[in-house]
Amino acid sequence: MVDVLGRITEQRKKRNWTEYQLAQKSGLPQSTILSWYRKNMLPSLQSLEKICGAFDMTMAQFLVENGCQREVTLDQRRLLEKWELLSPGQKKAFLMLMDSIMIS
Repeated sequence: MVDVLGRITEQRKKRNWTEYQLAQKSGLPQSTILSWYRKNMLPSLQSLEKICGAFDMTMAQFLVENGCQREVTLDQRRLLEKWELLSPGQKKAFLMLMDSIMIS
């Protein structure tokens, strides 16, 4: 299981950010961030989304264990953004197309 507070600290230090800078970049009050550590609480999903946005990463990237983490390329991100706009039928057709391409 991912240590969420540890990952926040790791990502913050990787960028040489203070907790204050993280608060500014995420739009969260610094007191909220400090209280997570003081009370050993997990942030809400909404707060975690803001934190991930500040780190310019998806929540999936944030939650992946260290050894398995992969960077998402710009093309992959664009593909995922477009995927979210497809209807269920379009997604099924797209997957069938991808399967046929992979067989060739």
